[in-house]
Amino acid sequence: MMKMLRTIRFDETDPRVFAEAADAGEWAVSGAFAFAGLAPAAVTGKTKQAFANGFLGLASFGRSTFATVGEITAAEHAALIDALAAFFVARYGAPSLDAARVAAAEEIAFACDLCNEQPINTVFTVRRMFTAGGDVKEEFRTIAPPQSERPHARVWTVELNTDGDGHGA
Repeated sequence: MMKMLRTIRFDETDPRVFAEAADAGEWAVSGAFAFAGLAPAAVTGKTKQAFANGFLGLASFGRSTFATVGEITAAEHAALIDALAAFFVARYGAPSLDAARVAAAEEIAFACDLCNEQPINTVFTVRRMFTAGGDVKEEFRTIAPPQSERPHARVWTVELNTDGDGHGA
């Protein structure tokens, strides 16, 4: 089975900082293509936040601060290529669906390549910046999941520390 990025939320920040936030659990790509050709001075506000550290969810085409490694079937993979290609035509004016499929397949392959050597549940962040020449540069960081025999085990837990009367200590 292949691996692919999937959006994840640790809190409710994404809907506040992105113009359109991805829902938790969407398949995702870097989405840096959305900023190609933009001048650094034109990237402001919520667009700047999306540029700086947002993955692109492939169901809503909203942004997510974090993505995690999940397993994807061949059928899901093929459907994502078609969906992203249609998005390229509708949103960016790609000349044809066939031409857009090539670009979509490359974008999705890049996301899968990021995940290939990572364990399931590895968390990814992205940091984007403009180079001196105006190109977009991306850096990816990972947070490894806890060591576990079960690759789909819960990664994070939250425990309330109480002082005995039900209130936080």
